[in-house]
Parts: sequence; structure tokens; C-alpha cells
Amino acid sequence: MTEAFVYDAIRTPRGKGKKDGSLYEVKPVNLLAGVLDELQRRNDLDTSKVDDVVSRIERLPISSWHVKARVIIGIATFFDAFDALAIAFVLPVLVPLWKLTSPQVGLMISVGYLGQLFGALLFSWLAQRFGRVKAMVWSVLLFSVMSLGCAFAWDYQSLLVFRTLQGFGLGGEVPIAAVYISEITRAKGRGRFVLLYELIFPIGLVGAALLGSWVVPNLGWHYMFLVGAVPAILALFMQRLLPESPRWLAVGGRNDEAEASMAYIERETEKASGKPLPPAQPVVSTRQQPASWSDLFGPRYLRRTLVVWLMWFAAYLITYGLTVWLPTIYRTVFHLPLALSLQYGLITQVVGLLGTLTCALTIDYFGRRPWFATAFAGAAIALCVLWFMGASTPERVLAMVSIAFFFSSVLSIGVYLYTPELYPTRARAMGVGVATAWLRLASMIGPSVVGLMIGGGLENVFLAFGLIAAIAAVVTAVLAVETNGRVLEEVSP
Repeated sequence: MTEAFVYDAIRTPRGKGKKDGSLYEVKPVNLLAGVLDELQRRNDLDTSKVDDVVSRIERLPISSWHVKARVIIGIATFFDAFDALAIAFVLPVLVPLWKLTSPQVGLMISVGYLGQLFGALLFSWLAQRFGRVKAMVWSVLLFSVMSLGCAFAWDYQSLLVFRTLQGFGLGGEVPIAAVYISEITRAKGRGRFVLLYELIFPIGLVGAALLGSWVVPNLGWHYMFLVGAVPAILALFMQRLLPESPRWLAVGGRNDEAEASMAYIERETEKASGKPLPPAQPVVSTRQQPASWSDLFGPRYLRRTLVVWLMWFAAYLITYGLTVWLPTIYRTVFHLPLALSLQYGLITQVVGLLGTLTCALTIDYFGRRPWFATAFAGAAIALCVLWFMGASTPERVLAMVSIAFFFSSVLSIGVYLYTPELYPTRARAMGVGVATAWLRLASMIGPSVVGLMIGGGLENVFLAFGLIAAIAAVVTAVLAVETNGRVLEEVSP
């Protein structure tokens, strides 16, 4: 290999009598070697800080400080879920009021997910570039303000615009929150801790169903969106209450800030536990490198990327394709009263909440892959049985769809735990953001497909979703990577 040299005048007197009369001798110095040595020295310092942060996080017991952080972010996540589902409880009123057609209903549902698709990509980039906490604050502020806009919508077109813009914020908050919670939590018990936080999302769905079943008939549809604007207040204080992810800071070479953030978390944990922390022990030895597309599509990551994309798409195609339409189906297909239609929707949401709670309490015992494969299989069986028996009564639809939703709800929160575990810190936010883009795509396609297929019979809709769940069950069982109990940097170096 040709060496790069720089020639530097070294003050070395030449001997007397030299013909050129030079006072200095010119010697070659290897500049490239010097530059590489300096870069290696800095990289070793950065790598050392990352390893230090990881070892200090792994010694932290789960404390009331962690719970407090989970609650603060959970409030925002609750309203994210609330705002996402609010449209389902508003539409039974708006359909006759604005004389909407089935395709218009499908578009109204799907357009919010279009905004969420772009929001997931935008805010994942912002989180990778400016930090997890800042990105969360900006996303919460956006979806709250746009919920206020929805409350004052004057016709179909204006509501369509506000829902699209609101979708940007809704798409950004939950994936970045999942990344943050994963990065401040140790490997032992991470599944239980993260999923108990993620339970806030289905609780938000149930909250939307509870409030929707009372607010819409008694106060009017506008008030659903007014409630959804509440977290704008939280956004003003979130950045003061939460430290930035020390993992993200260390990987970015911001060592002083990483030290300050880590020291704050340690102080709060010691204060909460009432006893000193155990000594930090070396956990992993990382190798610093810049983020690149190979972190998603390289030899180590391509299979896990494709598998988790399928999991996101299939889980949310089923979840939103069915549940968002359910109150309207009960109202327009089976001609149930408005209050009863909304109550049936609430029952399904409660069953889904039970599914997520079951998963949260057992995920660290059974592991990710067995649970997720079983959940896809359970949803597939319930939906195919409904197709075979026929969707002839609202009670039968309620029973079988609720069973399917029990399992699909496991997947809906499970992928938020699983996906951050699959990617390195340098690309974790982008990996989760791109994966959730498939959620948004599925959320757009699902309701629209139901709107187009519903005229040909409900049974065909259930069969289609059942077959998709069956395919996902096989792929997950065979190809998914198990991450249970492993340090993030071990799973994704």
C-alpha cells in the first residue's frame, strides 16, 4: 500500500562544507498513520464511554424513578392511543350527519394513518439526530394541537386535513417512546417492564371506548377531540422531567452529557431504593461505527428486518382493519342502536387489554418468538372459524372478533418491545421508525379494504385477515430472532 507522507523541515544542522549550504535537513513523516492513530484513540474513548454506560444501566434495579419515567411517557402514549381511536367513535355520528359513503369513511380512517406513516419516518430521524426526548416533545405537541383543530372541523374536507396533520404527531410519539424506555432499562426483566409501559396504549384504546360511548351520545362528537388536546400541557414539561437517553448520548460521542444523564438516573435510583448501587461490572465490549443502511439491510440485520416488517404489517392490518370499523359495522350492517354499537366496541377493547396484560406478565418466561407465533396462530384460528360459521349475528361477530383481538393485541404491543431490541443504538430510532411505517401502511390499507369488501359479505373480510395471520405465524415461528434476557448491545452490536 502506498504510504502518504508529508515532508517537514526538521531543524537538524548539516555538516560544514556542504555544497548546497542548507541549514536544515528534510525528513519524511507518515501523516496517515498519525491521523489514524488519533482517530483510533478517540474511538477507543467513545467506545469506552458506551461500555461504561451499558454496565451502569445493567446494575440499576427497577425503581420508582423508572416507574415515574414510564408514567410520564405513558400519559402521552395514552392520549396517542386515545386520539388514534377517537375517530371510530365519532364516525357513527358523522356518517348520517354528513351523509358519508363507505369509501369516504374508509378514506377518513386511512388518511390519519398516512400522516402517521410520514410522521414515523420524520420523528425517527429527528430522534436519531436531536435526541429521544426532544422528538417525543415535538410529536406530542403536534398531535395535541391538531386534535384541537379536529374539534372545530366544519365539514368532511376540513376534518380530513386535520386528521392527516394529527397523524404526523401520532406516528412519531409511540415508537420513539418505546426506544427510550428500552434504552434506560436493563436486560433482566426488560420484557415485563417495557410491556407494562406499553399497556398504556391499549388502556388508551379502552379509555377512548369508555369516553366515546358516553361523550359522543351525551355531549357531541366535538368533545372527543377536545379531550385529545389535553397532552399539549404535558409537552411543556416533559423535557424538564426526563433526562436524555445516556446510551444515545454516548454513542454520539457526547460523553460529558452522557455522564451527566447517567449520574442523574443513578442518583434518582439510589434515592428511590434507599441503598447504594452495586459496583458496575463489564457487560459488553462494543465497537463504534457510524450508522448506515447496513444496520437495517446488512448480512446480520436483513432477515430480522424483513421478519419484523411482516409482523408489524400483519398485526396492525388485523387490529385496525377490524376494530376501527366494528362500531360502524354494528350500526350499519346489524342496525344496532348507537349506544349498543359503542358498548360492543368497548367489550372488544377490554378483551384486548386482557391479552396484553397476559403477555406482559409472561413474556420474559416464555420468550418473544413463542409468544408472537402463538398469538398470530390464535388470531388466524378465530377469524377462520368466523368465516366458516358465518357472520350472521352481531353476537357471533363480537365473540370471535374479540378472541382474535385478544391475540392481535399481544402483537400490537409486543412489536414495540421486540423491534428496539433488534437494532444497534446508532440506528435504533430509525429501525423502529421504518418498521412502524409498515404499521401505518397496514392501518391505511386495512380499513380501506374493509370498506371495499364489506359489500360482498363480512365473511370474506374475516377469511382474508385470517390467512394473513396464518402466514405471519409460520414466518415468525421459523425465522424470528429470540432476544429474551439479552443486553441490547449483545443482540445488536
